[in-house]
Amino acid sequence: MIRDPKGLVESYPKVPLTVDCVIFGFEENKLKVLLIKSDLEAFSGKLSLLGDIVKHNEELDDAAYRVLKERTGMNDVFLEQVRAFGSPNRHPGGRVITVAYCSLLNIHHHELKIHDNDLHWHSVASLKEMAFDHKEIVDVCYAWLQKRIQEHPLGFNLLPDKFSLRELQNLYEAILNVTLDRRNFRKKFASMDLLIDIDEMEQDVPHRPGKLYKFNFEKYKKSKRKWVGIDF
Repeated sequence: MIRDPKGLVESYPKVPLTVDCVIFGFEENKLKVLLIKSDLEAFSGKLSLLGDIVKHNEELDDAAYRVLKERTGMNDVFLEQVRAFGSPNRHPGGRVITVAYCSLLNIHHHELKIHDNDLHWHSVASLKEMAFDHKEIVDVCYAWLQKRIQEHPLGFNLLPDKFSLRELQNLYEAILNVTLDRRNFRKKFASMDLLIDIDEMEQDVPHRPGKLYKFNFEKYKKSKRKWVGIDF
């Protein structure tokens, strides 16, 4: 209950609250996002994020993980809350506020166990008009991801245990949507001193074999170092 300036007691306005999950994946040097076909007649055939209404006795984080589990069957994905979206006309049924959650994963390490509503991975670069304001939500989360990957070693979870600098650069180029200078890129990562040269070379590759490295997660944790200010 709330009290207006005249001292009268009124009920809180009832506005539906939802969560939407923006699950990014990396595959074949492309950044992709997990989407379904909307089952709402107003958006028939259009792509939509994975979302649902938050139950009255449910925490926001719990709702996001529930949606992900119910829609995909995955329960081993870390979600991070990005921001809320509350435009009055974002939903044709009336005002609905949604909270977006985001994750970045290796597609080959996480099996989709449910495929209802044509659940499928889509290239982020190919997205156009989507249901509701979901294109805006994807764009905002994509910008958030681009900033995060320059501040934290998120990308290394998407690479093989042993990787080349070529693979590392391909990953950053795909997520940042830029072409990076090869020499400058390698110089910046060398200056961080967080790559371990394992004295092995690539095998069976169509180009000149490169050295293989591992990321030093232990050293990163001990230094508690963020990659703030790195500008490729």
